[in-house]
Amino acid sequence: MQGFGKSTVLVSGGAGFIGSNFIRQLLLAHPKASVVCVDALTYAGNKENLNGLPTRRLVFIKGDIADKALMARLVKKYKPSYVINFAAESHVDRSIHGGAEEFVRTNVLGTAVLLGALRGAQSLKKFVQVSTDEVYGALPLGSRRKFTEQSPLAPNSPYASSKAAADLVVRSFCMTYGLPVVITRCSNNYGPYQHPEKLIPYSITRLIEGKPVAIYGDGRYVRDWIHVEDHCSALALALLRGAPGEVYNIGADDEVSNIALARRMLAYFKKDESCILYVKDRPGHDRRYAIDASKIKKELRWKPARSLNSSLEQTVNWYTENTLWVRRALSRAGVANTHI
Repeated sequence: MQGFGKSTVLVSGGAGFIGSNFIRQLLLAHPKASVVCVDALTYAGNKENLNGLPTRRLVFIKGDIADKALMARLVKKYKPSYVINFAAESHVDRSIHGGAEEFVRTNVLGTAVLLGALRGAQSLKKFVQVSTDEVYGALPLGSRRKFTEQSPLAPNSPYASSKAAADLVVRSFCMTYGLPVVITRCSNNYGPYQHPEKLIPYSITRLIEGKPVAIYGDGRYVRDWIHVEDHCSALALALLRGAPGEVYNIGADDEVSNIALARRMLAYFKKDESCILYVKDRPGHDRRYAIDASKIKKELRWKPARSLNSSLEQTVNWYTENTLWVRRALSRAGVANTHI
């Protein structure tokens, strides 16, 4: 990452999986930059994710981005040059089975409150909304089509619809108030510090415990995977060089079915397919996601440095070596194990 200098970067949701990796990457690469991290520390937010970072350049504030007075105070006090919004309820199953209200509150209302606090902020150079490819809906299996920035929004889950709504709010603040905003939409992430309710750490955790890996339906659901550090490097470029009002898709062109991914992880643990448990499918389960990232590669000169083949073993090793972190994360979530 280049170009942050002595800037202050406000990171909302910075104690979560992608947010904490972004902060870690930024502070280690930019010895003069400072970060103000605000996180509500709900079940997926984990202050441990920020351990070992230079505290003199990192301010942590426990708070909710839907708190209008707090957001106004933070913007006034710290005068951030850059703001990036990771704060979100993000687990699809929770949005389906637990209700959509919290997703709408955090993802839509919270984003609107944060943007409102930034109106008129003279220090602001760029705001990045971290979104998801799920806002585009699903692609058919066997096709070569990929989502582009011109693909229509067609979300199929309460989570995805809340993120799509937030994207539209962000766009409106650019068009109405001239706020310098950029929206990024990324494919599935993997890597260290991901909450163990998600597919890869979930499966690793189950295998460590000698339990079967649960796979929805027939397992032929295809996802486009990207290492979290590659995602973070793209986000930094979006903050620094992204054109206001633009959308940038981010992906590593690494499509794998859930069943093929499960088999790879089984191989690391020297287990066979008797360790796969097929469970009832998720309602409205999207068949395939695939990202066309040619725009960000061409305009911002970004490219991924890792592949699933080269990085999956490293990810398996991280969770194997950090079982205490996993147990504490599951305890905070109030579950002993989770579904994908």
